[in-house]
Amino acid sequence: MFALMDCNNFYVSCERVFNPALYGRPVVVLSNNDGCFISRSREAKALGLPMGAPVFKYRELIKKHDVAMFSPNFPLYGDMSSRVMHTLGELLPDIEIYSIDEAFADLQEFGRYDLEQLAQKVCLTIRRNTGIPVSVGVGPTKTLAKAANYLAKKDTRYHGVCVLENGISVREALGNVPVEDVWGIGRAYGRFLRTHSLTTALDFSRARPAWVRRHMHSTGARVQQELNGESCLALEQVRPCKQSICTSRSFGTMVRTREDLEHAVGSFASKCALKLRREGVYAGLVTVFLCTDACDRRSDHYRESRTAAMPFATQSTLRIVRYALDILKVIFRDGYAYKKAGVILDGFSPAFPSSVTPSLFDGDGTSAADSQALMQAIDTINFRYGSGTLRLAVESQSGWKQRQEKLSQRYTTCWEEIIQVRA
Repeated sequence: MFALMDCNNFYVSCERVFNPALYGRPVVVLSNNDGCFISRSREAKALGLPMGAPVFKYRELIKKHDVAMFSPNFPLYGDMSSRVMHTLGELLPDIEIYSIDEAFADLQEFGRYDLEQLAQKVCLTIRRNTGIPVSVGVGPTKTLAKAANYLAKKDTRYHGVCVLENGISVREALGNVPVEDVWGIGRAYGRFLRTHSLTTALDFSRARPAWVRRHMHSTGARVQQELNGESCLALEQVRPCKQSICTSRSFGTMVRTREDLEHAVGSFASKCALKLRREGVYAGLVTVFLCTDACDRRSDHYRESRTAAMPFATQSTLRIVRYALDILKVIFRDGYAYKKAGVILDGFSPAFPSSVTPSLFDGDGTSAADSQALMQAIDTINFRYGSGTLRLAVESQSGWKQRQEKLSQRYTTCWEEIIQVRA
């Protein structure tokens, strides 16, 4: 049996933990630049505020119902996620962290337990330890656990816990799950399946396997097998290495000068290099892209990207930023108002010193060993004293800073913003 723990309206729940006045009130968390809804409380959903919809279209509704809005506070959300996963790991040792607010658990060692009571204990303990409400779905496969979790969140009869232990409960549950909401199917395949009268997960599980494989290939066939109780997806306790790393942002205001774009691209390249070191791999390719606002019909549009191969794979922020800025010089065009830019690293190599062969003709004044020691020193200082304590001069938010007008405090990661209680 597998369990899936999913935090309810996670970003909103994080804001409510430190501001109890928000309970019972419609609350939304916005995307970067405060543009769209990315998390909504149950009350906000009841008002008809759609996921991903632009804020400006619903300003009257927001004002009428006094909807609380927050800019995304990712340091807070990341730390609260770590607390949730730590608590879950103490209760269920074999877990796979699937996303910032979801985790699978293997319940093979809990065969003698009442699984519904175990799931309820998970919900209560996480709520007590972190303040975050969660739902738990349990099933014989990961896909069935996902379906059970869907019902645990959507159907109030389950009170946040849904356990599918036998064929009768599985069939009843799958009949209440829309086919497009099945993990691994999605909207595009969902529309296709509905045209063939397959509207629920139960309908899809009963379709002819040969037909499913012909139209949906091995992915669809695997989903169908999982829905029929045949486990095809094992628990991934060791996360596979990333194939690429990307940092990109939409700007708070339009960027017109190369100097401001250099600040942005330099910051993105530095963040990519930090992620690269955390992954423990070296990158050999750097890609930079930038674009204007495609929705602005009053001006010309421009979008461009270029990739450069570095002489040898590296983790050095200095080298990666230098190559990213060289690419920017090539693709930048005067006369455009830029809305977004980003940096991508790929071409990864294993992080073994013997695998890195420096070039004799491309030195930056430091050996590979010196560069690695420098990066380690910078990371150590920034970890101890806060992100950005040491940074390159080009890393600045001047001219491109994101719009974050409704940002809450970093209650758990910044001493200056911790809650103070006075007698």
